[in-house]
Amino acid sequence: MAAGDCELYLITPAMFEPAAFADRLAGALDAGPVAAVQLRLKDADDDAWSRAIDALRPVAQSRGVAFLLNDRADLVRGSGSDGVHVGQTDMAAREARKLIGPDLTLGVTCHASRDLAMAAGEDGADYVAFGAFFPTDTKAAATQADVELLQWWSELMELPCVAIGGITADNCAPLVRAGANFLAVIGAVWNFPHGEAAGVKAMQDAMARA
Repeated sequence: MAAGDCELYLITPAMFEPAAFADRLAGALDAGPVAAVQLRLKDADDDAWSRAIDALRPVAQSRGVAFLLNDRADLVRGSGSDGVHVGQTDMAAREARKLIGPDLTLGVTCHASRDLAMAAGEDGADYVAFGAFFPTDTKAAATQADVELLQWWSELMELPCVAIGGITADNCAPLVRAGANFLAVIGAVWNFPHGEAAGVKAMQDAMARA
């Protein structure tokens, strides 16, 4: 994942049935350009992770979309995934980098902190994630990030940044204009009233208009 024009970054719902969701993911990815898919599972054991990876990874990778795991750096290399995203309380970035090696993608949650983001870069992150920018039902947001943070980062740093948290087609324009390299979304696609393919198209249209 390299810096460039703003791209879409899809995160899976926390719970789903892998085989059925694989078809939904395929429909979403075929609807428009997506840079990455992050598999995020809630309270799942290793077997559930394995089944989800086996169902979804080929869907993403066959379309040239990076397939990342949330938190589970220990599963990345063995599963053929493309990288991992870790939070501040999940695993240290340096430890995650050691587990996945130098060639795969490492993303780090940095909330609304410039210091955490700079530290993540020093520890080997390939991108940093800022948020939440808007209220979200996915999980309680520990911090509220502002657009100025994206502007500051994009003007001074070469490391790509991801904006996350309650982002929809209706509110994403300021984030695109501020310099976000990627917009991470969940509900804006998977809960879109007309289906996930229409959700991707709505996001792409909004990003293009920003």
